[in-house]
Amino acid sequence: MSETNSNERGIEKELWKAADKLRSSMDAAEYKHVVLGLIFLKYISDTFNETYEKIKNDPEMLSDPEDRDEYIARNVFWVVPEVRWPYLKSNAKQPNIGILVDQAMDAIERDNNVLKSVLPHDYGRPALDKQKLGELIDLISNIGFSQLDGKSKDLLGSVYEYFLGQFADAEGKKGGQFYTPRSIVQLLVAMLEPFKGRVFDPCCGSGGMFVQSEKFIEAHQGRKDDIHVFGQESNQTTWKLCKMNLAIRGIDSDYVRWNSEGSFLNDLHRDLKADFILANPPFNDSDWSGESLRSDIRWKYGVPPAGNANFAWIQHFISHLSPTGIAGFLLANGSMSSNTSNEGDIRKNIIEADLIDCMVALPDKLFYNTGIPACLWFISRDKHNNKFRDRKGQILFIDARKLGNMIDRRHRELTDTDIKKISDTYHLWRGEQLENVEGGYKNIPGFCKSVNLEEVRKNNWILTPGRYVGSEEVDDDEDFEEKMENLTRELARLMDEGQKLDDEIKKNLEVIGWRI
Repeated sequence: MSETNSNERGIEKELWKAADKLRSSMDAAEYKHVVLGLIFLKYISDTFNETYEKIKNDPEMLSDPEDRDEYIARNVFWVVPEVRWPYLKSNAKQPNIGILVDQAMDAIERDNNVLKSVLPHDYGRPALDKQKLGELIDLISNIGFSQLDGKSKDLLGSVYEYFLGQFADAEGKKGGQFYTPRSIVQLLVAMLEPFKGRVFDPCCGSGGMFVQSEKFIEAHQGRKDDIHVFGQESNQTTWKLCKMNLAIRGIDSDYVRWNSEGSFLNDLHRDLKADFILANPPFNDSDWSGESLRSDIRWKYGVPPAGNANFAWIQHFISHLSPTGIAGFLLANGSMSSNTSNEGDIRKNIIEADLIDCMVALPDKLFYNTGIPACLWFISRDKHNNKFRDRKGQILFIDARKLGNMIDRRHRELTDTDIKKISDTYHLWRGEQLENVEGGYKNIPGFCKSVNLEEVRKNNWILTPGRYVGSEEVDDDEDFEEKMENLTRELARLMDEGQKLDDEIKKNLEVIGWRI
């Protein structure tokens, strides 16, 4: 980790600690909107003020820094004087600060169409402690942007993302509805490489897939406007978080939409054929209106069970792929092997249609919201010489269960090295030439294997990587006699310990009057 990244993560952690202390008895789900709304407001105001100073101090521009059109032309949100952050900060200790924040949110929505009905309100409600609200404003005001050489946008985006993760952890299972851990999203994006085209997430949560796609393009010197994002979310408050998250990054969210019915009942992008689909749908969702959709045209490979939406999501993704599109998404491990309620037949039909490109088994403890083991599916519409080598009739299996580092007692995170190892393996298998990587793809026992469809058929169309990759090879320089000597010594030690334990048990029983 670079010194700059380390400094930023330190700021994130310290800001979170301070903000969390102010939470008091407020539920994390409620407090989340209070804090993230203020962070967003700070970003809007900072961006405006930076542009204001440039216009004001440039003698060649001869422009009025209070001309709204100057900001629209620069793709900067317009903020009227009475709702700019310095004004709010100067009134942070006033009893009406909640009303002033609500007025600021109203004004920004009124003057910036893309944010209409998106920002949080109700800061003036009696139940919200105004002293703590003022302390939060002071806290957010004191982030040291000036020390980061103009990278305030990156920092605020990073703080926003960090807070999303911390709130997901604080909310437990419910929090996972809006947040996918960063390292998993990074892995999906690194494998799919969405440089150019339409990127779709029909259960987009707080927009992490879109944010990471934009970061990927920037990291590879691409153009941000080469991708166009499309999304749908059924939870309105989560959709608002997504719109704010994308606004912080400057990502166009016009086609990220909400309705309460969800993607199955009311697909708002019915005609979309996407180049890339990235998604983390709810695992094993039983409440997806399956009974009312039995005859849906999307179920080309079989009718999914009403009690589990896993294979409804898979077929929904497939229906939205362009002729050369590719999808990468998370599902519970059961999706790879379940044969109940028609799931085995649907999986078999998808495999026989030669749509499965790659399967990745993930390590445990990656998620904030569930202990259910998870995997990644990669589905390709065209495996025949489209940009890569002809992979017809082949599936790559990767077993990554041993990767990742524990970042605390409950959570694991994939490292940059882990992400590179997995994504490089996939790219080499597809026939890509990688910098600083010699040779092509090779099967690695215990980690990866390229398998033809006949072998998958012999395994009853089960897609669990561990079934195919085998065991890790171990160097064995120990000769037979030495190995037997070591085993004999270990057996003698264990027997001695067993005898001592047996003697101790007998003594304890005798003390309480038992006889053996």
